[in-house]
Amino acid sequence: MRDVGEPDESELSVTAPKTWATGAPAVVHALQYALGQTSPKRTALTLLNINQTKGFDCPGCAWPEPGPGHRHRNEYCENGAKHIGDEATSRRVTADFFRQYSVDELSRKSDYWLNQQGRLTEPMVLREGATHYEPIGWDEALDLLAGELRALDHPDEALFYTSGRLANEPAFLLQLFVRAFGTNNLPDCSNMCHESSGSALNETLGIGKGSVSLDDLYDCDLVFVVGQNPGTNHPRMLSALEETKRRGGHVVAVNPLPEAGLLRFKHPQKARGIIGRGTDIADQFLQIRPGGDLALFQALNLLLLEAEDKEPGTVLDRDFIEAHSTGYDAFAEHIRATSWDAVLEATGLSRDEIERVHERVLASRSVIVCWAMGLTQHKHGVPTIREVVNFLLLRGNIGRPGAGVCPVRGHSNVQGDRTMGIWERMPQPFLDRLGREFGFTAPARHGLDSVDSVRAMLDGRAKLFVGVAGNFVRASPDSDATERALRNCRLTAHISTKLNRSHAVCGGTALILPTLGRSDRDVQAGGEQFMTVEDSMSEVHATRGRLAPASAHLLSEVSIISRLARKVLGSGPDIPWADFEADYDLVRDRISRVVEGFADFNERVRRPGGFRLPNPVNERVFRTPAGKAVFTVNDFTMLQAPPGHLVLQTLRSHDQWNTIPYAMDDRYRGIKGGRRVVLVNGTDLAELGLDDGSLVDLVSVWTDGSERRADAFRVVAYPTPRGSAAAYYPETNVLVPLDSVADISNTPTSKSVIIRLERAADRAPV
Repeated sequence: MRDVGEPDESELSVTAPKTWATGAPAVVHALQYALGQTSPKRTALTLLNINQTKGFDCPGCAWPEPGPGHRHRNEYCENGAKHIGDEATSRRVTADFFRQYSVDELSRKSDYWLNQQGRLTEPMVLREGATHYEPIGWDEALDLLAGELRALDHPDEALFYTSGRLANEPAFLLQLFVRAFGTNNLPDCSNMCHESSGSALNETLGIGKGSVSLDDLYDCDLVFVVGQNPGTNHPRMLSALEETKRRGGHVVAVNPLPEAGLLRFKHPQKARGIIGRGTDIADQFLQIRPGGDLALFQALNLLLLEAEDKEPGTVLDRDFIEAHSTGYDAFAEHIRATSWDAVLEATGLSRDEIERVHERVLASRSVIVCWAMGLTQHKHGVPTIREVVNFLLLRGNIGRPGAGVCPVRGHSNVQGDRTMGIWERMPQPFLDRLGREFGFTAPARHGLDSVDSVRAMLDGRAKLFVGVAGNFVRASPDSDATERALRNCRLTAHISTKLNRSHAVCGGTALILPTLGRSDRDVQAGGEQFMTVEDSMSEVHATRGRLAPASAHLLSEVSIISRLARKVLGSGPDIPWADFEADYDLVRDRISRVVEGFADFNERVRRPGGFRLPNPVNERVFRTPAGKAVFTVNDFTMLQAPPGHLVLQTLRSHDQWNTIPYAMDDRYRGIKGGRRVVLVNGTDLAELGLDDGSLVDLVSVWTDGSERRADAFRVVAYPTPRGSAAAYYPETNVLVPLDSVADISNTPTSKSVIIRLERAADRAPV
């Protein structure tokens, strides 16, 4: 057992932010981390197989790989290498570990420490009233869970949460089991990140996915990168943007922080990235205030309408608008009333900056807008993305090559899970096909999303929580409320590869069910198996583990779900769970008959590189009620921080994947040796009477008068927009009120939290 010590944040140091990303340092850091986790041989085996056609898909982000024959032998980024090194670690968490540490002790450990202990090796149970987890056999563990599920007064008292680590086959089986059990309570990580994207795109285009491919991105004249930081969250996107630039395209970056990867990129697999200067990515950088993106796109749309007025028939794509859209007149009337004073206040930009972007748009034949959580995690996240669609519709930049919408997913198969049915509000046609295929009536009543699941656990409407991958406690907002909710459950169970804080926040009884990782070989009765994933651009391909499993006691997620379903459903629907566990081809056969676009699934996915799912938008077919793309009218109220307060956005550090930090550094932002930092504009600090380096508490304020507190953060003077601040999650999730959510999508507003800074010395004594 390897017990890695807690990091010491007293040695925090700060240097100037970097002005470029990747290059040789990224290679060095990736190898250092991987070799710190396991042997050189095991490291080489993982890195040579990651993102290869006969290897396994990176468990990290959902950025697509180039087609077979076009991808590099080292088709991974720094964070992908760290992520797979983290999964392939030789460290093990055994029964001895749980005998040494009580649940209370584990609950006081950091996210970093918990993750560094290694892979889980056998099922564990925390019995009611016990202080320590203890070993339990698989049959007994699943009998215990099945018994608690059957004892519920109604299936809606159970919650089944998933993260994007789940591959297509277990995701399909999980939603099948849950619906055969009788509920649609399938909250997932999409609820907390891109739900606003799905809501906006379904309403306006008829499908909640992006419409572009890598080839579209390469051949685009102008790419907007809005509210995202590719250098940290999906670094391989930088190589795609470099190709865009190489072919003559341009990039506009819109973000509150000047992220290094969007300034300059040094490709680590090219000579120019090692010994040369690299490639300037953003031709123009707009440092926008958090939440100002809707106002920006409304201003751009106003400028396009005015340009069309001056030269009729030369700016807007009138043929497209008339043939393929509805709602234009109401939209245009609304946009013409846009106030430039309101735009400039909301964005923090100058009119000249916006008009320069407008000139770039006019000069571009094709435009793509890419975005991530910087757009989705605001109260007006859905209207913002609808306004992005308006912007693209005006010049026909939907449904043709080199143009379209590109929501960039941040987790490997989060889009595939939704395609497979992991959604609390799946459309009725999907439920009907599922019911016909398996001989039962799927429940039609919508289930609970992630935020509503916390509410249901708090008030006792939900009594049992099952987490399949992920770290629900640390991914959710309002950390104190989320932890109270989980502790209010009769039983909590987590299907996991590694230890995380969710395992230390327990219901009356708790189970840890360890599973195979993406890189582990999966051998069943029918032989060695593979699974499939879907990336951000709707490419579906195989993933095959190559490593010996971390323990002989691990089961695959398919096995765990299939065995649990047999125990729970008994003589229910005649579903061949044992056959599914033995041979995943049989699962794919059923998927091909239930899920649109998956005909001949087994045959097509065996082709190198797999296949791309059809998107009707690319045929200019829009599955909206009107049968056309929809222009929308979007209003919003700008978030105003009271005097002495700031608007906080939560974000990742560079050495972090989702809720788990791999180190205590943020190399590109110049932070080393600590995570409890808050980045604030120097002028704001002076007005608040604070100094660079001051120790403060972060206090969020909510409309009901309640306050939430995160103690002991070091102030760092940083080039943030005036009136705003930034700090890392999950440490600051405690500040996000459970009721502070986006309209329509119910996504937590983690990019717009009103806070004040209190000197730690003024804190009342405990």
